Amino acid sequence: MFGVTTSDDYKPVTWMGRLPVDITTILVATHVAVAVAGCVLVATNFGALLNLLIFDSARMFYGVQLWRIVTYAFVHPPAGLLWFAIEMYMLFVFGREVERYIGQRPFIVLYATLLLLPTIILTLWGLLERTGLAGSPALHFGIFIAFATIYPSAELFLRITAKWTALILAAIYTLQLLAYHAWSDLAVVWISIATAFLFIRLRGVGPELLWWSSLKSRFEPKPKFHVVPKPTARRVVEPDDVYTSVDPILDKIAKSGIGSLTPAERRALDRARNRLLNKPK
Repeated sequence: MFGVTTSDDYKPVTWMGRLPVDITTILVATHVAVAVAGCVLVATNFGALLNLLIFDSARMFYGVQLWRIVTYAFVHPPAGLLWFAIEMYMLFVFGREVERYIGQRPFIVLYATLLLLPTIILTLWGLLERTGLAGSPALHFGIFIAFATIYPSAELFLRITAKWTALILAAIYTLQLLAYHAWSDLAVVWISIATAFLFIRLRGVGPELLWWSSLKSRFEPKPKFHVVPKPTARRVVEPDDVYTSVDPILDKIAKSGIGSLTPAERRALDRARNRLLNKPK
């Protein structure tokens, strides 16, 4: 059920009146503020400063401009503000649900992983050919994939469930990038998809999937079996001559009384009596 907190690690960072401010709200506000600042820079002919934020593998190797690993996601050109608004709306709606479900700290780890992992891989890719990246569509699509992994049967647009919406959008995204031979961008999209899905599933969240359970079982440590020897029943061998076995006990009774018998002697006496009673005539 949406809007319900299911994690013990979730509480608002602060409050604005009666409205809670969580990590997702802060992220949306940060992206919007940077986008507004970018528009101002372009309007004042300082738009070239945005190039300092774009990820560029060549700058990573030769300029050691490490901030680009993070800042690329906050580059939002004015020409794409309509899609940016849709992207922020989806982050606000679906990101808050993911944060409520898995908790604040796991959500921060998820967001940081989606932010850093693609550019780390693109940096290594840059050893073969120059790569670049700007904007956050793949990052926030990963957040939606996390939501669809948690709530696959949630009905969204036109009553289409979240899992089918995610598959349709992933297919469209993939075909678009394939058409333009944007291999590095395609790699970023599928890195984000795989990262979000695995992050949620490895936390044990989401409905049971047969193929996922089979895959996990292959990598889980096998239980160690120990051979336990089968216990053998101990047989009590009773003497054939009942009278011989109880004669010492009867002598003890005659001398000291029946109260002097030990528990073992009493059991032997009872067994002898039962054998005599059950003995065929």
